[in-house]
Amino acid sequence: MITLHINGQDHAVDVDPEMPLLWVLRDKLGMMGTKFGCGIAQCGACTVQLDGIAVRSCVTPVSAVDERVITTIEGLSPNGDSKVQAAWVAHQVPQCGYCQSGMIMAVDALLKTTPKPTDAEIDAAITNICRCGTYARVREAIHDLAQA
Repeated sequence: MITLHINGQDHAVDVDPEMPLLWVLRDKLGMMGTKFGCGIAQCGACTVQLDGIAVRSCVTPVSAVDERVITTIEGLSPNGDSKVQAAWVAHQVPQCGYCQSGMIMAVDALLKTTPKPTDAEIDAAITNICRCGTYARVREAIHDLAQA
């Protein structure tokens, strides 16, 4: 049995310790906001936060997160109105929206450690892939958040 602390609640799960956190979140706990994209930690659709740090949940075994603080897009804001989510709406960042939960989680983690990131810091930290190509809007939203 593994105890996961997700979005302020404890969840005991009886799964293979090597099962990726992504599948525990989606298949065992019904948290569908975290998306599957590539399965090899390249696209970032599966990004969640572990102790405030953005990680790719598709390659993170559940055994590595036992007793750590996990935040998913569902836990970022109960009403979906966190500062990052509001900036996304204001800048019309999402198009198809599939990658956005992971990108929002990565941006939120970046702004916690680097409140006023440079373009180089954004490029280094936000490696999520957006097929729709809204990177210019993402950058504008991040800079607006940094100025607020």
